[in-house]
Amino acid sequence: MSGLSVIGLQWGDEAKGKLVDLFAADHDIVVRYQGGANAGHTVVVGDKVYKLHHLPSGIVHPHAVAIVGPGVVTNPKTIIGELDSLTSQGVSYEGRLWLSDRSHVVMPWHVLEDQLADRLSGKDNHIGTTMRGIGPCYRDKVGRSHAIRLGDLSRPQFPQRVHEIVSVKNQMLRSMDPASSWQALNADEITEQYLGYTKILAPMIRETTQWLLDSLEQGQRVLFEGAQGALLDIDHGTFPFVTSSNSSGVGICGGSGVPPMWIDKVVGVVKAYSTRVGGGPMATELDNEIGHRIRERGREYGTTTGRPRRCGYLDLVALRYTARLSGVTSLAVMMLDVLSGFETLEVATGYRIGSEVLDRFPSHADDLKQVQPIYETLPGWQEEITSARRWEDLPPNAQAYVQRISAAVGKPVEWVSVGPDRSQTIHLPLK
Repeated sequence: MSGLSVIGLQWGDEAKGKLVDLFAADHDIVVRYQGGANAGHTVVVGDKVYKLHHLPSGIVHPHAVAIVGPGVVTNPKTIIGELDSLTSQGVSYEGRLWLSDRSHVVMPWHVLEDQLADRLSGKDNHIGTTMRGIGPCYRDKVGRSHAIRLGDLSRPQFPQRVHEIVSVKNQMLRSMDPASSWQALNADEITEQYLGYTKILAPMIRETTQWLLDSLEQGQRVLFEGAQGALLDIDHGTFPFVTSSNSSGVGICGGSGVPPMWIDKVVGVVKAYSTRVGGGPMATELDNEIGHRIRERGREYGTTTGRPRRCGYLDLVALRYTARLSGVTSLAVMMLDVLSGFETLEVATGYRIGSEVLDRFPSHADDLKQVQPIYETLPGWQEEITSARRWEDLPPNAQAYVQRISAAVGKPVEWVSVGPDRSQTIHLPLK
């Protein structure tokens, strides 16, 4: 095996970080290839909890080289904060963390653009940004004219580049909100700030694309770590209520620089129920006691924002779509323990819009807003399952629930999680 990828199949927050942490033990390199500090991955090891936004979850393994790839937009201040946190928890990263020199940098103007645009968007157009400048940074990346990459920070023309961009950005921000009291960007202050970051990060900034290809050709085992979830994919998700990168499996190659021939296995990660943060349609959302119960049992509050997540029943229609989109070879069902104690559980097996019945995920958000889920009722289980370590330890109804997911998607379930710790994971060897 050369390359294994972990992809979230919903709207993010599927507990991918735990799975990456497990897989990293058997891999030499872990690559984060898209997104930015808007991601939130939590890894629990014994009594230690690691909350990561930028860095691959596999960095907590002392043998693994961690790569932040070209498709990631990086905030140097956030990275430094995460490194300080890891150091305080006894994790050493020296000599095994590489930041792609091709990765684009989130600058102060991006954060300000994000905040102003969100405030001016109005309630009906509220996308649910994390306000971290991710979207504006990706926009400048595509636009090219006002983009800065990590490799630019140490070049002599960097101060002049900042001055040129700040002049343009101040005019643009003023036109966006002329009545606002926002403070104009100061190019000298920004330059000094980012040169300070560069002194710390410079030893970690390097070319990663060819290095990764060399490593694969030499037989190194590479783990690709996705951020957010496939339903937030900029091209294939619930547009415009999406992130600014390809968060489905289609983004692996572009974001890392590694072609498909090296990716042997794709594990699709699905939470046993549905959650979403921010705006956008969610067919199975439960704005009732059941939804509240799921939220509290699952501690469904954002790692990045702290916002309560919208909760609902599992959507098998969406899951079939994202599993196909991401080229999934097997599934990991996470947080199954949250559903203990329910008499019955519903899963959406189709949609209805008026008199029309759909078995495919709509491509337009307006259509998705109108759908009424067609539910199938499954028996629940009363037993707590957090101590289960084998498939046989799960109650029959919990087993049946997992099997229903597998049947709907058409892929085997290889992993079942019944709690946040590494040990609370059941492996089902594939036949």
